[in-house]
Amino acid sequence: MRSKEDYLKSLSDGRRVMYRGKYVSNIVEHPVLKISALHASKLFEYPERLYDDSKYGKISKYFKVPKTSQDLLDRHKLVYNTTIFCNGIFNISQAIGSDALFSLMITTKKLDKKYGKDYHSRVMKYYDYVVKNDLTLATAQTDVKGDRSKRPSKQPDPDLYVRVVDVRSDGIVVRGAKAHTTQAAVADEIIVIPTRAMGEEDKDYAIAFAVPANTPGLKMIVRPIDEIEGNSSSVLSVKDYELETLTIFDNVFVPWDRVFLFKEYEYAGTLARLFATYHRFTAISYRAAMANLYLGSAILSAEANGISNEKHVRDDIIDMILYKEILRMSAIASSVYPEIDEEIAIPNYIFTNIGKLYTNTHFHEVVKDLIDIAGGIISTLPSEEDLKSDEGEVINKYLRGAIDGKERIEILKFVKEIAGSSSLVGYWLTTMIHAEGSIEASKIELFRNYDFNESKELVKKIISS
Repeated sequence: MRSKEDYLKSLSDGRRVMYRGKYVSNIVEHPVLKISALHASKLFEYPERLYDDSKYGKISKYFKVPKTSQDLLDRHKLVYNTTIFCNGIFNISQAIGSDALFSLMITTKKLDKKYGKDYHSRVMKYYDYVVKNDLTLATAQTDVKGDRSKRPSKQPDPDLYVRVVDVRSDGIVVRGAKAHTTQAAVADEIIVIPTRAMGEEDKDYAIAFAVPANTPGLKMIVRPIDEIEGNSSSVLSVKDYELETLTIFDNVFVPWDRVFLFKEYEYAGTLARLFATYHRFTAISYRAAMANLYLGSAILSAEANGISNEKHVRDDIIDMILYKEILRMSAIASSVYPEIDEEIAIPNYIFTNIGKLYTNTHFHEVVKDLIDIAGGIISTLPSEEDLKSDEGEVINKYLRGAIDGKERIEILKFVKEIAGSSSLVGYWLTTMIHAEGSIEASKIELFRNYDFNESKELVKKIISS
């Protein structure tokens, strides 16, 4: 298994990564992007990352294929605990890629049975490669989509969904772009899967494959990290953050042994839905852990302000407890009542989407509750430069609360970053609605899978008797 140093060294492989209009020659040495790389590398330092596999020996727990409820419970705990280990920031490095691999294992087995293909053996060969080399993975699913009212094949520009543009004896050539691909710029491999169900007219877009991050023609444009740049009082983001990229496939060649779906359009939706379910299970697991950032800050802020015993403060804190524990309960229930398909355990569709929908619609309330407790000072707090100036002691004097001013200011700086006037909270308010699937996507999946028969039959029994 790789070390932190092995992983960081592997990022100097000629990958094409652009940040603020310039290509980055060495991510690990870049003053901003290196923080994301170091965050990813923390996974290799997590003391309980490995387990003894009967086939491979010691491997990452993220690559353990879930077969039972206990396997899913263990996976929930792994995501939760590694998020805590990384300062409350999810470490996606092997989580999202393994979500995709499990989904591919199930989908390709079904496809091969119907068409007599060998996709499943390709997936398992790739899985073997990933596991043995302890690789990090990014998953590129969300196409840029263009005009949302039109299907992939009806777009004014055919490249607005990733598609096959050439078929060769040794593989395929693809073109297009995927949006907000988390940690792609610091991953070893990029797994690409469909974003939606496809019709026959969209078959050129019904593709799944994997490529190394340094593949010719692959370009990654990293979002601006505003939560660090220009923010001298940043506390959390200077330690941990995850980047996203606009991931462009400019005539990228993919050899056949890395192609896992090729124009079998009727399986695009199956793969997309399976991945979404695993991914949302991962989401509610890491978001439950992330909630500790808000709950802990609320308790400390209340103590610093001398308002711990106020009713409205207790009500705000109860809201945060509900948020955290409803997510954790959803993940546990999803594990205890899984669906088994092709001998692989899938988190329960209903409980997973209930938890995901709850976090989508209630995260902003958690932010509001913390603002309510901490007070408006988080938006008018003097700058880091002011605090370090000759007037620093005066500022400490006037910003004391129930505790020393300097100690209270450290708490307020942290709260400002996660709930006040900072780029980080603006970023999170968006991602908590759209990451791992939008509100509407969870509603559709919940309505599609919910069994209404019990409710209907109860009422029918009453009115017919």
